[in-house]
Amino acid sequence: MKREEKLERTHKAILKTATKLFLNRGYAQTSTRDIAKQIGITQPALYHHFKDKEVLYLDVMNEHGTRVRQEIQRVLRNKNLDIKQQLQEITNVYLKLHPQSVYSYYQEARRQLSLSSRRKLDTIFTMDYINPLAQYFAQDIVNLRPDVRPREAAELYLAELQPLHGTVLSLGGHAVSPEQRQRVLLDCILNGFIAR
Repeated sequence: MKREEKLERTHKAILKTATKLFLNRGYAQTSTRDIAKQIGITQPALYHHFKDKEVLYLDVMNEHGTRVRQEIQRVLRNKNLDIKQQLQEITNVYLKLHPQSVYSYYQEARRQLSLSSRRKLDTIFTMDYINPLAQYFAQDIVNLRPDVRPREAAELYLAELQPLHGTVLSLGGHAVSPEQRQRVLLDCILNGFIAR
C-alpha cells in the first residue's frame, strides 16, 4: 500500500472513531489518547492528521452536522408527511444520529473550546442543527405562536429533547417504551400540558 493511501485510511479511521467517541462521551470525556488507542496508532500519529483535539472535534461536528442537516431537509421535502409526522421524523433524525443529547453536548463543548473554536462550533450548530429545524417551525401550517420566532422555537425544541436520551423508561410512575415517551413529549411540546 502506498504511503498516501495509508495516510488516507488512517485519517478516515480517526474521523470515524472520533465521531463515535465524541457523540457517545462528549468533548470533555474524549481524549485524543482514547481515539488513537482504539485505532491502534500513537497519539503523535493522530496529531500528524489533526493539529489538536479542537480541530478534530470541529471536523467531526462539521461532517456529522452536514449529515444531520441533509436528513432534516429530506424530511422537510417529503410532502406525504403532515406537520406532526414531520416533527416526529425530524426528532427521529436527532435521536438516530445523536446517541446523547446534542444540545447538552454542544453546551458542554462550548465551555471547553477556545474562543475561535467556539465561534466555529456556533456556526456549525446554527447551520446544521438550528436553521433546518427553524425551517420546520417557519412553515405557515405549523401556526407558531406570534411571540416565538422560528429560531427560538428550534433552540427550545432541541433543549427539550434531552429527556428522550434518558435511561429511565417510566413516565408518571408507569413503564413506557422509548417510542411512547417520545410521543408524549412531542405532544406536550406541541400542545402544552394543560387540556383546553
